[in-house]
Amino acid sequence: MPRPRRKQVEEKDLTGLKYFDKLAPLLSRLHEVGCERDLAKNRDLHFDEYCLLVLLFLFNPIVSSLRAIQQASELKKVQKRLGCGRVSLGSFSESSHVFEPQRLQEIIVELGAQLEPVGRDARLKHVRQTLTLVDGTLLSALPRMAEAVWLKEQTGSGLVKWRLHTHFEVDRHVPTRIDVTRDGGGENDERTVMGKAIQTDHCYVMDRGYAKFSLFNAIATAKSSYVCRIRDNSAFEILEERPLSDAAREARVLSDSLVEMGQSSKPADRPDHRMRVVTVARNPHTKKGKYKGGSTGPGSDGVLRIATNLLDVPAEIIALIYGYRWTIEIFFRVFKQMLGCRHLLSHHPKGIEIQTYCAIIACLLINLWTGRKPTKRTYEMICYYLIGLADEDELLAHIAKLKKSDSE
Repeated sequence: MPRPRRKQVEEKDLTGLKYFDKLAPLLSRLHEVGCERDLAKNRDLHFDEYCLLVLLFLFNPIVSSLRAIQQASELKKVQKRLGCGRVSLGSFSESSHVFEPQRLQEIIVELGAQLEPVGRDARLKHVRQTLTLVDGTLLSALPRMAEAVWLKEQTGSGLVKWRLHTHFEVDRHVPTRIDVTRDGGGENDERTVMGKAIQTDHCYVMDRGYAKFSLFNAIATAKSSYVCRIRDNSAFEILEERPLSDAAREARVLSDSLVEMGQSSKPADRPDHRMRVVTVARNPHTKKGKYKGGSTGPGSDGVLRIATNLLDVPAEIIALIYGYRWTIEIFFRVFKQMLGCRHLLSHHPKGIEIQTYCAIIACLLINLWTGRKPTKRTYEMICYYLIGLADEDELLAHIAKLKKSDSE
């Protein structure tokens, strides 16, 4: 929901802070993180308090900026519930440089372990591994003026762009990992970052930007699988053409083949396992850019070419699995628009990571509180409750209605 502009945050604007009582013990282990250099023992803002203030920003649309967080910290109700004192703008900004965002990952894992599946498509019974969508999204930030001038000269844009490399679990409908890097190649390339995050017993669903034989090999070596779209001009030799079932034809599958890919003589640049390509018909389109007549990349010729090492899963299920990839695009919209992550509280890499991990925690909490996917309507109802427009009974009634609709 849109974040309204307000000059002052008042006590009456903040309700439902008792829910933060359950968060404080979870974050308390972080209290001394970043205090190693504080020899005088006079740090006023600790890591756990910083995270609680960020979560207040994410859940309350009235707390819409860094200055609003500072104003909220002056309120007695906030100080009592969050256990922190008044925070200055300088202290909040400085703190993001000294805290270690990776310590939030253990809390994300702990919360994730409490989640139950929110419902799985019965057709996916053939896939025993954890179905994980992989993609990235960009956040843009306006840097300091000197850096902006240099960027404008070098790249034509004065914005710093950060890429959020995201792993999204389909069954529990939550992000399980987000790595934050500057946008660009080298160590920040999406395939390089993905290669460092591979886990055993996962089925990774990826778009054509991740198509690389060395990445496919690493996934197979880790005893995981992949379903990845490859480029329209990909060359391969068909070793065996498989017959199509009626279900496959109904799913618009055009072909199902065991193939040999890669022309390089270097082993690292060739697949070291058996591969399969499933082609699926789709409506051709031109990928349009931001400006009229512009294009951000190649469009589609009307055929999806999907590479996988899942050799025994029906072709129509391979098409279904790839179709789930759009779920992560919906999550990115939720992440940016609903949880306020279009507005960065810090432009320091650590500060951006902390805000990102706190947003993951917010998604996990919505799922735990409601037992449902974090949809826009549910997020809005929680916000209405936190700003006093809905009472607790109305929020609980909304959650009960969601659970009832699931059971019917």
